Amino acid sequence: MKYAIFAISLLACACLRAAERPNIVLIFLDDAAYSDFHPFGKPPYPTPNVERLAAEGVRYTQFHVPQAICSASRASLLTGCYPHHTHVFSAIRPKMPGLDPKFPIMSETLKAHGYATAHFGKWHLGDIPETRPTARGFDEHAGLLVSNDMWRHNPVWRKQVGDDPLPYWENGAIKIPDISPDDQKHLTGWATEGATRFIRAKAGKQPFFLYVAHSMPHVPLYCRDEFKGKSGAGTFGDVMMEIDWSVGEIMAAIREAGIEKETIVIFTSDNGPWEEFGNHAGKTPFREHKGTSFEGGIRSALTVKYPGQLKPGTVNDRAFGSIDLFPTLAALAGAPLPKKPIDGKNIWPLIRGDEGAENPHEHYFISIDRNLEAVMTSDGKWKLHLPHGYRDVVTPGNDGERGEVKTSQIAESLFQLIDDPLEENNLLEEQPEIAKKLREAAKEHLERYPIPAK
Repeated sequence: MKYAIFAISLLACACLRAAERPNIVLIFLDDAAYSDFHPFGKPPYPTPNVERLAAEGVRYTQFHVPQAICSASRASLLTGCYPHHTHVFSAIRPKMPGLDPKFPIMSETLKAHGYATAHFGKWHLGDIPETRPTARGFDEHAGLLVSNDMWRHNPVWRKQVGDDPLPYWENGAIKIPDISPDDQKHLTGWATEGATRFIRAKAGKQPFFLYVAHSMPHVPLYCRDEFKGKSGAGTFGDVMMEIDWSVGEIMAAIREAGIEKETIVIFTSDNGPWEEFGNHAGKTPFREHKGTSFEGGIRSALTVKYPGQLKPGTVNDRAFGSIDLFPTLAALAGAPLPKKPIDGKNIWPLIRGDEGAENPHEHYFISIDRNLEAVMTSDGKWKLHLPHGYRDVVTPGNDGERGEVKTSQIAESLFQLIDDPLEENNLLEEQPEIAKKLREAAKEHLERYPIPAK
């Protein structure tokens, strides 16, 4: 009898520990600008579900990614490592290895700690068997392995790489061999259906990590017919309204499953807008855009909801980076981090808004491709641009056509981001000591992670 009581006691403890581990829902958009959703901006279309998420959670105004390009941003998010550490730069092409499996990712760590895991949407971290989602700790997966423009219907892409089809994958196998324009209309819907089904299947049974990485609003833009023309603000507005609908569906599934209080919901984007596509790109209040190390490229809107832990309806202006999400979420889940060192830190006190909480970093490092282009103090105040060229939009395109760009240059420049978030007033001469410290930090970063040869 006493052994039965002991076994029941152990089971009860195990259930308690499982209940204490929060579910994690990470919604990650592609090329969404800082101001593309209310209440971060005032776009000419409604986004009531993102507004509700922000009202029920915290809105963060100084959240940065270390590289404003698809694959590099995603690798940093899931590994907690800088691009110079993982050697994942820019955008991975089809059939390329991608992120080296020697770098553990969030899904693998959480799965080893008893989490159910799923990924729906865009992957873009490798397209060989050992780097696809089901080999990287995801129990379930459905979506594209690369960007939705890497297909034969894109004349620019076709000219570069040929006529290869773009397949849609599901659980380690190709479900649709050649994605058509009509299939593109359903990418947001399919990801949402997979996400809500997974939530309902796992709720209350097992803690879960759900990674919803929408292919939109990366060009080419598509939405289902019921959203076409709904926004009154063109195709881009229609696409954003469908993404907002998706957020609403995911939040409703969480509420209906009765797991709202024990679920963390995170909503953000990999980088800023692809501005050269004009009316098929979002709008940022900051300087420049995707593919640059200016704030328009690397500062993403972020909302986090965690009932009982985060004060709803508040705004948090503390600076931190996407490399910090992995170690922070692992700590909340009680999951030990990988033995392989990572660059991110547990910044939960900053996210929670604790009075007197300090960022454990000294600096954040920003790169484009293999080039280290900027260094920022961890309080988000000072940012030093090293001399570099950047893609500058001359004439934006229209209706899916790419506009004209040129390469512009920026000399070494120091900006005080709190008062000058548009990076207009170079204080290099007025603040030589601050510039010197940031310059030295850049040198140390490159000594730690030398730039690999192409």
